[in-house]
Amino acid sequence: MSTTAVSPSTVDTPPRRKAPRRPKPAPGTKRISPMRVIGLAVVWLFTAFNLLVLYWLIMAAFKTPLEIFREPLSLPAVLFERGTPFRNFIYAWDSADFGTAFLNTVLLVAICSVVIVLVSAPAAYALSRLGVRGSGPMTAFIAIGMGVPFQTVIIPLFIAMSKIDLNNNLFGLALIYIALSLPFTVFLLTGFFRTLPDELEEAASIDGASATRTFWSIMLPLARGGMITALILNAIGLWNETLLAIVFLQENANFTLARALFTFYNAASYQSEYGGLLAGVAIIVLPMLVMYILLARRIITGLTLGAGK
Repeated sequence: MSTTAVSPSTVDTPPRRKAPRRPKPAPGTKRISPMRVIGLAVVWLFTAFNLLVLYWLIMAAFKTPLEIFREPLSLPAVLFERGTPFRNFIYAWDSADFGTAFLNTVLLVAICSVVIVLVSAPAAYALSRLGVRGSGPMTAFIAIGMGVPFQTVIIPLFIAMSKIDLNNNLFGLALIYIALSLPFTVFLLTGFFRTLPDELEEAASIDGASATRTFWSIMLPLARGGMITALILNAIGLWNETLLAIVFLQENANFTLARALFTFYNAASYQSEYGGLLAGVAIIVLPMLVMYILLARRIITGLTLGAGK
């Protein structure tokens, strides 16, 4: 009896089921995850709250104490009346001696911010580009310095500054500001220098340039964006600093704006001059707020470039 071989191709096999295709989104539409919606809602609520607080601060700076408590969100009546709408600002400026404090603050912040960047830039370059032995642990050690709350070192600092007679002294406060700001600035610029191309250093080395000349002539101009970002961030932080100024400054002639406002608070509260007190707060807050708004894009760009590697 003969048998006939059956090829596999002649056997009837059931058709394979294809996996169902996901429907393609319509053109111009994107899938939005629930977490993204929640995140956007939180961000916008936080932004709206801050804008409301800012609006209240500016409006209250023009109001009388009675208006502040009775009509907290309304426009100040003085804007629709004849007279001096800036009465509260004039009162705060004269009573708190903001003229001297403003000059002290501008000089202190400007000098400290420049010195911090000038000291941090060479240190960051050496840690990130020169292949120094132990540069990784040193960078990590500097980063740890950012996590140490400066409130924990106030008492040792006060004792040390008293022994060398630098309490109640703007120069002593400047030294403290510089020392406490170096870890963040070095860490920021280290990340920024790492984003610069290696080919530039190699070309400079072939031309016979030393590491110092390469830094000052080539790398430093290229790092200008990161240095400006560090300068702005330090200026904003030092302008608003209050606790160290309260601890280390006692004489009115040496007061910064934040320190003068702290002293003015007692007098304004005693006389119920809440409009003048809030005007003093606005004098301190608004300059840095305007500066941040104008330079926000540069700050964000510098921070994102520094996080590139």
